[in-house]
Amino acid sequence: MGRKYVLGLDYGTESGRALLVAVDNGEEVATAVQPYPDGVIDVALPGSGKRLEPDWALQNPRDYLYVIEQTIPKVLADSGVDGADVIGIATDFTACTMLPIDEAGTPLCMKPEFADNPHAWVKLWKHHAAQPEADRINALAEERGENFLARYGGKISSEWFFPKALQVLDEAPEVYDAADRLIEAGDWIVLQLCGEEKRNACVAGYKAIWDEGYPSPEFFKALDPRFENVVADKLSEDIYPAGVRAGGLLPEVAGKAGLRPGTAVATGGVDAHVAVPAATVTSEGKMVMIMGTSVCHMVCGTEKKVIDGMCGVVKEGILPGYYGFEAGQTAVGDIFAWFTDNCVPGWVAEKAAEEGADVHGHLSARAAQLKVGESGVLCLDWWNGNRSILVNADLTGLMMGMTLTTTPAEMYRAVLESTAFGTYKIIKQLEAGGVPITELYACGGLPGKNPLLMQIFADVTNREIKVSASDQTVALGCAMWGAVAAGAEAGGYDNVADAAANMARLRDEAYTPDPDNHAMYEKLFAEYERLHDLFGRGGDPAMKNLKEIKLSVRGSGE
Repeated sequence: MGRKYVLGLDYGTESGRALLVAVDNGEEVATAVQPYPDGVIDVALPGSGKRLEPDWALQNPRDYLYVIEQTIPKVLADSGVDGADVIGIATDFTACTMLPIDEAGTPLCMKPEFADNPHAWVKLWKHHAAQPEADRINALAEERGENFLARYGGKISSEWFFPKALQVLDEAPEVYDAADRLIEAGDWIVLQLCGEEKRNACVAGYKAIWDEGYPSPEFFKALDPRFENVVADKLSEDIYPAGVRAGGLLPEVAGKAGLRPGTAVATGGVDAHVAVPAATVTSEGKMVMIMGTSVCHMVCGTEKKVIDGMCGVVKEGILPGYYGFEAGQTAVGDIFAWFTDNCVPGWVAEKAAEEGADVHGHLSARAAQLKVGESGVLCLDWWNGNRSILVNADLTGLMMGMTLTTTPAEMYRAVLESTAFGTYKIIKQLEAGGVPITELYACGGLPGKNPLLMQIFADVTNREIKVSASDQTVALGCAMWGAVAAGAEAGGYDNVADAAANMARLRDEAYTPDPDNHAMYEKLFAEYERLHDLFGRGGDPAMKNLKEIKLSVRGSGE
């Protein structure tokens, strides 16, 4: 048997990526990225030009098919790999990204009668126009004492499945009635690849309130009598874990992509979650941090625990055989970028240019020379609200301790430290709830760009941090699930642990905590927690009051 390969199709917000990976050792043989022709649709619909209301974010499902047609032939051509040697395909998607389809699986926006109706298009994960529906769901769930609310930190997001579905019913009942199914884009692309509808546990659990079953018809009826049978009429109660073979690649798709018909297609997954085994993690107690503009925290346990402030706990939502816990920080890299773009004097950029560095590099070098606590500056990491553990988008950033001698480097270090404190708070919350965190693993864009940040995270959390060797951990993890769907008999693997043992790698360097630094950080963290609870748990309404004043002034046009 010759060398075999698998494909990971990673669908992001602006583009889709194909990564071709060798099954035997995880070598990343070729990659191709295709921007979506229509991108994020947030101003007007393609074709008709119909204007969209504020907070809308849509996409064109044709773009997802275009990614397949463009990227797979390219990676095969660039690598010289014969499509017949590709044994498996897996996909990951942003979530919740959902759309209405007809009985044949055709998106309603592709049908002429619905082309100019915004509700017939894909609602992207960051579509926030369903906030009124989310508010209704949360209020009713709290009133009825629905136990699912606690699994998601006490609040269902406007980004999730049922608020978006309810918005379709509220504002476009004709679209709701015409839809044979409402489906996640990640499950829809699997349907397009293999002709089988196999909804995945990851997105159902974290974004559609599924926990070995959905909320009751009585709950949905109380929201709206027309919504009573949304699960039976518009979804599917058959849910599948990661790595399951959804079906074989359809001949018409195989012909366009240059692959073999019948190639194994895996059930879909959510982008951050599929990265976990690509960071070598296949068991409980090991937290994977996907670090970029924000941070997602993934960890598995052997028991179901309902922990206040988590983004969800889902059986087999991350790894088969385990309960998967998700938490997150709404902004991390975004905060650093905000600071360097808006709060740094011109002379810093000039100094950085003289040194041949960017502003981040210049500030990091100077911040690294500071002792822990030397500046007396402390931050809260809420520049984009708080996801875990307070679940409050209205919270704002805070920096205190500045004096007339405070430098940009001191402020920059405090900003970095604040994000580490946010992660430490999440770790402590999980452990207090009975989910031990023994090891930390990092992947994403930040670990390779900012060594100071990673050392601070290690010192604050008092845990060694291992870093994924791949710069494309999400796409690699996705490809690994394709190898599991193919199975050992076809040249893949029968379980994800075997796939990770052969295909995943860590960098040689790891970040080891400094005991003295950690001891000082414990003192700073105590003050962080004091501010966290004061402003985040209702002790002081200053942040809320300031936001209300801002909105009132902007609303009055003054």
